[in-house]
Amino acid sequence: MLLFLTVTSLALQASVADTSPFRALPLPAPNRVRGASGAPGPDYWQQRADYVIRATLDTAGSLLQGSERIHYENHSPDTLRFLWVQIEQNIFAKNSVTYALNQPPLHFAGGAVFDFTGKGFIGGITIERFRSAGRELRRTEYGTMMRVELPRPLAPRGMIDCDVAWHFSVPPYGGGRMGRIGTRLYEIGQWYPRMVVYDDVHGWNPLPYIGAGEFYLEYGDFDVTLTLPAGFLLAATGTVANPLVVWTPEQRARLATAGRSSERVQIVTKAEATAHGAQRTPGTQTWHFTARNVRDFAWAASPDFRWDASAWNGVLIQTFYRPSATPWEEANQMAWFTIKHFSETWGTYPWPHATTVEGLVEGMEYPMLTFVPSIATREDQYWVLTHEFGHEWFPMMVGSDERRYPWMDEGFNTFIDYGSAEGYFKGSAYGDTVRRELLADYRISAVPWSEQPLITKPVESRDLAWTAYQKPALMLTVLRDAVLGKETFERALREYVRRWTFKHPQPADFFRTFENVSGRDLDWFWRGWVYTTARLDQAIDSVTATGDTTLVFLSNRGQMVLPVTLELRSADGSSETRDLPIEMWNLGSRFTARVATAKSVVGVVVDPREIYPDVDRANNRWPR
Repeated sequence: MLLFLTVTSLALQASVADTSPFRALPLPAPNRVRGASGAPGPDYWQQRADYVIRATLDTAGSLLQGSERIHYENHSPDTLRFLWVQIEQNIFAKNSVTYALNQPPLHFAGGAVFDFTGKGFIGGITIERFRSAGRELRRTEYGTMMRVELPRPLAPRGMIDCDVAWHFSVPPYGGGRMGRIGTRLYEIGQWYPRMVVYDDVHGWNPLPYIGAGEFYLEYGDFDVTLTLPAGFLLAATGTVANPLVVWTPEQRARLATAGRSSERVQIVTKAEATAHGAQRTPGTQTWHFTARNVRDFAWAASPDFRWDASAWNGVLIQTFYRPSATPWEEANQMAWFTIKHFSETWGTYPWPHATTVEGLVEGMEYPMLTFVPSIATREDQYWVLTHEFGHEWFPMMVGSDERRYPWMDEGFNTFIDYGSAEGYFKGSAYGDTVRRELLADYRISAVPWSEQPLITKPVESRDLAWTAYQKPALMLTVLRDAVLGKETFERALREYVRRWTFKHPQPADFFRTFENVSGRDLDWFWRGWVYTTARLDQAIDSVTATGDTTLVFLSNRGQMVLPVTLELRSADGSSETRDLPIEMWNLGSRFTARVATAKSVVGVVVDPREIYPDVDRANNRWPR
C-alpha cells in the first residue's frame, strides 16, 4: 500500500507543471567551447579579421574613397563556402530595411529619443571591387549586409585575403552614428566594409543594421592610412605611426609633457585653434594609424580643433573640441577620472589612448575613441562622456552581441556609469541621488501588458531606453545591494570582464560566471529580471507578539522573488534590521518571520531603504 501511494503521488506530481520561481533555467548545455563555470572552454574559438585600409577624403564633395585588404582567418571547426560582410553605409539606401520601414524618431518615457532616420539623406556605399587572388568574387547586397561567394571552400584553420575598393558620400547626418558639419568637421564610423561575426552559437550573424542594436564584430589588427586636406587635425582609433609628419615640434613637446601629467595640458590652445581654423592650407596630408586587437576603427577630423591631453597609468587621455564648446574645458578632467575609475573597479584599460571628440554625433563609441556632443550642464556632460567611455569595457573589451542582447552592452555600461557619476560628484546632491532615478524610471516604464523582457531583441523593443539601458542597470544594482553584497558582486563582475575580454560571451556565460564566483544559485533572479516582466510586491499581512517573540506574517504577492529586509521599530524609539534570505520563499508565497526580541514592537517596515522596485509600497508597513 505504501508503494502504491508513493507511485500514485509521483504520477500526479508529474502531471503538474513546475511553476516554482526556483526551477532551473533552460540554458544551453555547457560544452568544451563554453564551460559550465561560465568561462571559455578548452576548445573555445573565434574568427579573426585584420584590415589594411587606405582612404582619401575629398571635402569638395565630402566623398570618402577607400580600398582595403581584409585578412580573414577561419578558426572554427566548420568549412565556410561563403562570407557575410557588413556595409552599414547602406542603412538608408533603397534596398535597406530602414528605408522600407521609414519610421520617425522614437520618443521614450523619460525623454530619451532614438533618431535612426537619415533626416532626408538617402545614400549608400558603392563597392567598386571585391576580389581574392585577383579574381572578382560574386556578391549580393541585402541592405546593410552583403553575401560574398568564395572561389573555393575555406577549410578550418584556412585563411583568405580579400581586396576591396569602395566609396560613398559622407552625409550631414548619418542616423546619429556619423556625419559632418559643412566641410569643417567630420565624425566617421561604420565607414568600411567589415566582416560579420561567425560564432559557435549562430554560425554567421548577418542581422541587418537598422540603427537599434548596434554591432557585433570580430577582433583583429588595423593599419589605416587617411589622406585629408592639409591643416586638418585628426583623432582616431589606434596610434599615430608618423608623428613627425603630422604633428608640429611644439605639439610633440606638449604631448610628451601631457604623458607625464594628471592635469590637462593644452596641446592646441583656443587661440591657436581659432587662428589655425581661419587659415587655408593648400594640399593634402596623410595620417598613418595602427591599432592592435580591436574590433573596429573610427576617426574624426577638423581644422578647428582645440586639443587637450593628460595621462593616467600610461594611458594618454585626449579631448578634441571646437573653440565654441567652452564646457569642454573640463572634459579632459572628466575623461581622466572616468578611465581611472573604470580601470580600478572593473579591469585595466588595455589600449594606449582614450580619446573623446566633441561634435554633431549625439554619443557614440569605438575602440579608443568616442563621440560626445557639447552639453550645457556639467552633470549631463559628464554622464554622456562617461557613458561613451564605459563602452570601452562593454562591448569594446567584452565583445558581446549587441544586435541580440543590448542589455549586456548598454545595460552593463549604464550600471557602471552610475558608479562613475557617484564618484565624480561625490558629496553633491547629484552624486548622492543620481541612482534613485532608476526606480523613478521603473514606475514610468514597467507598465503591465506593455513592458517587454530584457531578452527581447532591440529591433522588437517598444522602449529601448528601458529594456536596454535602465532596467538592466536597476537589475544589477538590486543584485549588488540586496542579493550578493558589494564585495561578492564586484568580484563576480570583474571575473566576467577578465574571462571574456576580447571574446564573445553569451547570456549563459554571464549567468554561470556570476553563479560560480558567488557560490549562489541565481536562476530565480535571472528569470524574474531577464526572461519575464515579473513584478515585485512584498507585503506585511499582520504582526503579533507571543512572549519575547514577534511574529511577522509576510507574503509575496507578485511574481518576482527577492530577499526581505525588515526594520523593526520599538516603543522605546530604537530600531533594528533583520535580513531574510531568498530561501524564505522556497515553500510558497507566505512566510512567518519569528523575531526574538524582548522589546515591544510598534512598527515594521519591509525594504526600509526603498531600493526595491516594489509596485505597492502601501502594504510594506505595519501598521498601515
